[in-house]
Amino acid sequence: MAPIPFDNSYARLPDRFFARQPATPVAAPRLIRLNTALAAQLGIDPAALTAEVLAGNAIPEGAEPLAQVYAGHQFGHFTPRLGDGRALLLGEVVDRDGQRRDIQLKGSGPTPFSRHADGRAALGPVLREYIVSEAMAALGVPTTRALAAVATGEEVLRETPLPGGVLTRVAASHIRVGTFQYFAARGDEEAVRILLDHAIARHDPAAAQAERPALAFYQGVVARQASLVARWLGLGFIHGVMNTDNMTVSGETIDYGPCAFMEAYDPGAVFSSIDHAGRYAYANQPRIAQWNLARLAETLLPLLAEGEAAQVEVAQAALAEFAPTFQSAWLDVFRTKLGLAGAEAEDLELIQDLLSRMAANQADFTLTFRALATQPDDARALFTDPSAFDAWATAWTARRARAGLPDAAMRAASPAVIPRNHLVEEAIAAAVTRADFTPFETLVEVLANPCEEQPAQARLAMPARPEERVLATFCGT
Repeated sequence: MAPIPFDNSYARLPDRFFARQPATPVAAPRLIRLNTALAAQLGIDPAALTAEVLAGNAIPEGAEPLAQVYAGHQFGHFTPRLGDGRALLLGEVVDRDGQRRDIQLKGSGPTPFSRHADGRAALGPVLREYIVSEAMAALGVPTTRALAAVATGEEVLRETPLPGGVLTRVAASHIRVGTFQYFAARGDEEAVRILLDHAIARHDPAAAQAERPALAFYQGVVARQASLVARWLGLGFIHGVMNTDNMTVSGETIDYGPCAFMEAYDPGAVFSSIDHAGRYAYANQPRIAQWNLARLAETLLPLLAEGEAAQVEVAQAALAEFAPTFQSAWLDVFRTKLGLAGAEAEDLELIQDLLSRMAANQADFTLTFRALATQPDDARALFTDPSAFDAWATAWTARRARAGLPDAAMRAASPAVIPRNHLVEEAIAAAVTRADFTPFETLVEVLANPCEEQPAQARLAMPARPEERVLATFCGT
């Protein structure tokens, strides 16, 4: 068995960036699922990933477990000290593509940042993150990945006792907007500069050669986040808790708590049980991303230019690029979903008209775009008033006739299956109440090929029946 090839750059930063500590052992770790394909990509021998290691009971050679510190705006309110309250960064590896990756245990026990919580995770949220993060990866969305899910053999107490679990998460890094905020709020400009240099080396090496490296790095984060949120909207995805501590500088989706894929298209859709005001509703996500990026700019101001006025001017100009970058990415996403080649001035109106008609007719987001890519006549049946679809389809057909993409490109952009809320909850319920992981395994396998027709699992492509609908999702604490 080859050892895990750790090379831990974050652990070489100053001690005030983290707290070193081992995981708290669990009673009876049992491996639920190991992502062997991801292990191979990471250059890790799967035999090294035992249940004992993945639960935190055994610390592998070369690991340097630590809990990272960060701050964050949570629903708009700033908390100056958050940090990994139930997670430990085991270490980093350089994968087969030369990319550095974090390996983190979630649910590994209390840390100095636990804020009186138990530092554990219930098995249900572990399975949810495994399902949804791996589905997002298969859909081509930048995301953290799930390397393994482990049952702990212990209960955690939430509203009721629940079986415990540990997720092994892989990320380009766990550096968040909130990481910068933590040091900036403390007036620790040296730490902000150290963190910036580390983030540049890890995520944007070319920025180090720019005339103003901090500005080049910030512009890169803005561009990555604009592209990411456009991809979310193209899938009907709602993150649910877009706090600044849940926004990475790498541009990966992170923290799959109260996330959801909507079914009937509704720009105001909210599923998170704690988002009472709809701050993180589907259509609000671009605005919130820009707001979060403004908070990142505030932490970098002293590094952007000389003099306060110049700093603000430079930051505002860089942030202003978010809107056009997002709009361009959003148009690209939906043009591809509709099979439109090139760019015409009327494309925006054509896309918005379809979405408006879908909202008015309660058309399923995923099925509508999939039908347009496969059997357009099937799309009209998804509208409560099929004539509303017919009126739009005439203009769409004419636009495609002028310049259209192959149907295969449309199918690749419009999945047949997504992690629908009721299916995720069904898989979790079976695992938690009956220790039956078959629905979980089936869902993970089907979602690995989301754009392929899978007739044997046709039920997994269908919307929830009224009695199956899941109207609220919850944080994985």
